[in-house]
Amino acid sequence: MFKGFQHETIARDLVTKRTLKNGKSLQFIYTGRMTSEFHTPGTPILGNSDKAPPVAEKTINMDDLLISSAFVYDLDETLAHYELRGEISKKIGYALAEKYDRLIFRAITRGARAASPVNATSFVEPGGTQIRVGGSTDESDAYNAADLVNAFYDAAAALDEKGVSGQGRVAVLNPRQYYSLIQNVGSNGLINRDVQGSALQSGNGIIEIAGIKIYKSMNIPFLGKTGVKYGGTTGENAPNNLGSFVGPDLEDAANDVTGINNEYGEETEFGKSCGLVFQKEAAGVVEAIGPQVQVTNGDKSEIYQGDGILGRMAMGADYLNPAAAVELIVGADPASNATGATTSGAAAF
Repeated sequence: MFKGFQHETIARDLVTKRTLKNGKSLQFIYTGRMTSEFHTPGTPILGNSDKAPPVAEKTINMDDLLISSAFVYDLDETLAHYELRGEISKKIGYALAEKYDRLIFRAITRGARAASPVNATSFVEPGGTQIRVGGSTDESDAYNAADLVNAFYDAAAALDEKGVSGQGRVAVLNPRQYYSLIQNVGSNGLINRDVQGSALQSGNGIIEIAGIKIYKSMNIPFLGKTGVKYGGTTGENAPNNLGSFVGPDLEDAANDVTGINNEYGEETEFGKSCGLVFQKEAAGVVEAIGPQVQVTNGDKSEIYQGDGILGRMAMGADYLNPAAAVELIVGADPASNATGATTSGAAAF
């Protein structure tokens, strides 16, 4: 189960992660910038005149226990020509990882629309950034490699201007966007890549644009869906026999939903979102119980003639430093431009 979880999740290692013990929430501290000044001889040094640095605190709560489970009937296992438990455990790990990544990416998206939590008189810290991909109102701009490259350079400039560290900068796109980019790697000398050949298609941070390593995931909020959207003005045709789990509608993940104790946003809030660029400080994850597997045994197995396999974890996530988060959007959407966010691109908001 744990190998399946590790294989599927990418967000866990891209943000700030801390372990919680003996509590229901964990606090993260923000400190604003400081200024320097020349000393006047004979004047006592009692801190800067602007009372810096301004300080704020962010609390991330634990959500309820996240589980995925299956029941393995003894007779089915006996008659099967294949090994059941390992495959079920792996799929349980996938399910937990999927939810983990989706919540973190939604938290980062909300951070890109937020003002800085540090607030002091005459001391305003930078907030999040939204960057428009392309210049039309068509959603096809989200898949255009040239427009994506331009947006990455805008994002890198915004992060530089806001004083965000160059270490740990990453981007997450959906697979179609990622493959559109790698098809242009050979013709665009501004795109760096660590390897050639099949490894280039792995989506694990191989391509780098403006110092930003690019990953692919089907768990980002994308044009009101999860991972991918077809039809309409996207210019993308859906493959046959998609099933129920490809590009599903976003779920309501506001903090009034049972089991959720942090704010991950309503399902209607991500209609123009088409990618993320962020640095490690953009979001925080708190884990009280890491991914674990539990299996029933003994008397319970005899009574039910089978075993229950349970995967579980307890976590919570939220944005931390909005200045370290950039949301890529398509089309003019002033409603999504929350107070404090900086917008950039082909059109003003």
